[in-house]
Amino acid sequence: MATSKRPPDDDSKLPTYKLVVIGEGGVGKSSLTIQFFQKHFVDYYDPTIEDQYIIHAEVDGQWVIMDVLDTAGQEEFSAMREQYMRNGRGFLLVYSVTDVRSFEEAPKLFDQVLRVKDKTEYPVLLVANKIDLVSQRKVTEQQGRELADRLKVPYIETSAKDPPVNVDAAFHELVRIVKSFPSDEDNDTVSPFRIFVLILPKKICLVLGYTIVCHFLHLFF
Repeated sequence: MATSKRPPDDDSKLPTYKLVVIGEGGVGKSSLTIQFFQKHFVDYYDPTIEDQYIIHAEVDGQWVIMDVLDTAGQEEFSAMREQYMRNGRGFLLVYSVTDVRSFEEAPKLFDQVLRVKDKTEYPVLLVANKIDLVSQRKVTEQQGRELADRLKVPYIETSAKDPPVNVDAAFHELVRIVKSFPSDEDNDTVSPFRIFVLILPKKICLVLGYTIVCHFLHLFF
């Protein structure tokens, strides 16, 4: 039987996946996230802002709610990391193939996720971004795959630039990875009240079809 192209009216029955996009500044986290949610490419985005996106998505024939936090990656905001790592159920760990430092920092972020979660493994997808910049590439696919093997996580290469490469695939694959792990947190469903509380304190919220976008200032409310 074919699945509906519209999500069901009752959100409370949909599984919710709290996903976090992490990585050093300038690796293209926002470009990937905006390309996935809004289907266009942005070359520059304010690194001092965290954006949250909530969307209905169909993954392998099942409707889900994807609650995605696109994090600021600059070092001066590293104090925020443990807070969003505690809440995330899956992580896109992004580095730029043009930036060796971002590649070298990726294992440190991975270790921090495991430490915060107090786990020996966790749902993480290693993402090698900006593969469209062929002449500027400094981190090879082999190096990326070797790192993924060492971390024992899946690996994917992406480009957010139009036409995008593997952007949808990366987010969908992370949902599959989260599904494959036993849930140790009560976040499998989301109620309208919880969405309301999530959005209300934020400074800017946009409703774009089935997508809710909130801009976060780096302040504790």
